[in-house]
Amino acid sequence: MTKQVALASEEEVDAAVLSAAAAFPGWRDTSIAKRQAVIFRFRELLNERRDELAEIITSEHGKVLSDAAGEIARGLEIVELACGFPQFLKGEHSENVSTNVDVYSIKQPLGVVGIISPFNFPAMVPMWFFPVAIAAGNTVVLKPSEKDPSAANWIAALWTEAGLPDGVFNVVHGDKVAVDALLNHPEVRSISFVGSTPIAQYIYETAAKTGKRVQALGGAKNHMLVLPDADLDLVADSAVNAGFGSAGERCMAVSVVVAVDPVADALIAKVRERMAGLRVGDGRRNPDMGPLVTGEHRDKVAGYIDLALEDGADVVVDGRGVEADGAQDGFWLGPTLIDNVPTSSRVYSDEIFGPVLSVVRVATFEEGVELINTGRFGNGTAIFTNDGGAARRFQNEIQVGMIGINVPIPVPVGYFSFGGWKQSLFGASKAYGPAGFDFFTQEKAITQRWLDPSHGGINLGFPQNG
Repeated sequence: MTKQVALASEEEVDAAVLSAAAAFPGWRDTSIAKRQAVIFRFRELLNERRDELAEIITSEHGKVLSDAAGEIARGLEIVELACGFPQFLKGEHSENVSTNVDVYSIKQPLGVVGIISPFNFPAMVPMWFFPVAIAAGNTVVLKPSEKDPSAANWIAALWTEAGLPDGVFNVVHGDKVAVDALLNHPEVRSISFVGSTPIAQYIYETAAKTGKRVQALGGAKNHMLVLPDADLDLVADSAVNAGFGSAGERCMAVSVVVAVDPVADALIAKVRERMAGLRVGDGRRNPDMGPLVTGEHRDKVAGYIDLALEDGADVVVDGRGVEADGAQDGFWLGPTLIDNVPTSSRVYSDEIFGPVLSVVRVATFEEGVELINTGRFGNGTAIFTNDGGAARRFQNEIQVGMIGINVPIPVPVGYFSFGGWKQSLFGASKAYGPAGFDFFTQEKAITQRWLDPSHGGINLGFPQNG
């Protein structure tokens, strides 16, 4: 079934922002108890109807239903965190800092906040941001990917059913015109973005120039370091799951296995054996892996296989000839395994964002750490070993924001913060979780004096405590 989406003009984005701005004073002044009741209701409705949302995601993105359900479950973690928001909005108080003078702080919402989310997680990524933003008293304008826009509309309708006032959660569909309109709109106080590194940098620089707060998560090239003492069956399972889940269209996907010899040959054999049993097809037919999101993206990813051959790598499994259980004109590309990838190749350095798993062989632990640390990305990485000392050294020395120890995709639970280092994150140091309440609020420090009827007289000197 063919669907179409209308792309918003600058005027339409302006209308959405002004709707959010008009709703802000009322939502800001709504009591904590009433805001909390709405968010609890939203959580219950989302949990009851998660299968409906998963079907929408699969129909437009292509990921298998179980994967769509998984992203909703991870998004629900942040909704549930937001249900307990009063704890995160408390200020501090110091009594009698000077004679009869108290100082305290309060946290207040920013106003209208913009969210620009990617195609690969049309439910989870927006839910990293908007539950916290709304709980803190802000109003939201969400610009989802035009490649799979319907999840955002469904979520907006659910908020209305949960009792959220009109104008607090708004959706605009669009392309760069809509994005730039949000980045430059004077009523938008912050921008939250997830996407590629070049766009993340553009988002950060453009929005920051207008004085906005920005958290812009960029690309990744996530490595899995495998030491000789690792359980190779566990490693092989993990590499296949983390490399090919959601067709590799995850910012936390493992795309490079760094094998400390002599384990590479044995590991590749185990990975290849598991790949042979993977089924590719229509995500609604219960395969292991669905299509890529567009034909253009499928062709781009497939082009890296030719590039690997040109650069002297060994294509162990070529996914271009896959027989998929789905429409003949689907955007199919099967799981691909490439060995002996030169680190000078773009197959190694680029974020491919597809089902292509590269193997790089190194001689030592130190060489593997150096390889990871010299990369321009710093999103997630993993080490597989049975040596606690090596694991501890790895977590201390590696220059990456999220680390897995015998865990291939180290996405933290919702009450920790998500975010990478280097060119994987621009702006705010972390994206979601408790840190989100700091991002979506601004603090006031208040100094007050009561009960003392005396006057201190005229004194133009610098104020002193006493």
